[in-house]
Amino acid sequence: MHLYSLAMRSIEERVNSLNQAYKEIHEQDLINHVLCRIKTPNSIIRKMKRKDYELTYKNLIENINDIAGVRIICPFKANVFEVIDMIKEFDDCRIIKEKDYITNPKKTGYSSYHIILEVPVELDEAKLYTKVEIQIRTMAMDFWATLEHEIKYKSKGRISAKVSRDLVIYAKIINGIDNRLMRLHKKRYKKKIELSE
Repeated sequence: MHLYSLAMRSIEERVNSLNQAYKEIHEQDLINHVLCRIKTPNSIIRKMKRKDYELTYKNLIENINDIAGVRIICPFKANVFEVIDMIKEFDDCRIIKEKDYITNPKKTGYSSYHIILEVPVELDEAKLYTKVEIQIRTMAMDFWATLEHEIKYKSKGRISAKVSRDLVIYAKIINGIDNRLMRLHKKRYKKKIELSE
């Protein structure tokens, strides 16, 4: 767990530095906030059993990609893709997997961009590549995902077809609001540039 914690903190520091640099140049935030978490041993064991993996360290390291998690919450969709491009420029890290649930949301309505990244961690003079799952989304997407998780958690994952349909409808409404706010932001930012010239 110590290795995963070090890898997670490394990504958190890098992302916060990116935001600070962006803010100094553009006078606005690229990132609203960053959340980090390490899966508990019980949660890892439950996931391995659910996926029918034998409970070995080898299977844990090779097959469980989300032990360390970093969630990056951005104000606007455009910011999400800027952050993705910046993460891809971490030349000492390796991208293992990417899932774009923003362009292609899940059937449930869930939207986010997922990257599984291998991060170099120095330990006892050895460099060990450790996986971190990064989720990048807007504040609006995070609002929906948090409430959807709460609804499913409270009902222990058993929700009616009507509630499922409603959640998809609300995800589409929130996505529409997200797009409108981004257009509004772009207009405002364009005017700001014109006034400064």
